[in-house]
Amino acid sequence: MFYVVGTPIGNLEDLTFRAKKVLEEVDYIFAEDTRVTKRLLSHYEIEKTVYQYHEHNKLHQIQNVINLLKGNKNIALVTDAGTPCISDPGFELVNEILKNNLKVVGIPGASSIITGASISGLDMRRMAYEGFLPKKKGRQTLFNKLKDEERTIVILESPNRILKTLKDVREYLGERYVVITRELTKIYEEITRGNVSQIIEKLEKKPIKGEIVLFIRAINDDGIYFKNKEK
Repeated sequence: MFYVVGTPIGNLEDLTFRAKKVLEEVDYIFAEDTRVTKRLLSHYEIEKTVYQYHEHNKLHQIQNVINLLKGNKNIALVTDAGTPCISDPGFELVNEILKNNLKVVGIPGASSIITGASISGLDMRRMAYEGFLPKKKGRQTLFNKLKDEERTIVILESPNRILKTLKDVREYLGERYVVITRELTKIYEEITRGNVSQIIEKLEKKPIKGEIVLFIRAINDDGIYFKNKEK
């Protein structure tokens, strides 16, 4: 059995009972960063062999995982934080496992995207998830495509590029209301809300750090957002 296991995005207490049980019972765990995963396992007093599975060794490891599964081993895949295969390496592995008629089971867990969406105050009944944006090539083309997007736009971003992305939002999408969630469930968790120019001005004075999810108000969502005070 191959398990795709959601792990905490910050607060270690967010590991589910089921996820803990699976991590205790599988034969091997494949992780994006073994150091991060071993800290989680140590917190729950789980002793298990952990192997790396990341962007740079995935082609080699895919066949290893399939061989282990065919040898009746149970394997769990985890990422550094949150649910694997969402803007992290993993979908290629799952695809190859399914091609070999082997069973894949999802173990639900924390997600910065869903957690942030739930407290954004935006209409999340429909959303356009873009993950990490292109750094250079294709960036302008993507923003031009998003001009007429009628769903709330969700973007993952790094602290080094968030200011550039906000300026691109203003240039290509206009003066939109945005919500930035960062370091969710951690001690420095912060939610920033306001129109994009307000947020740019704020971040130019005081840059932010940590894992960031950016939510951009849909073009057809009138809402009451600009009447709210920035928080």
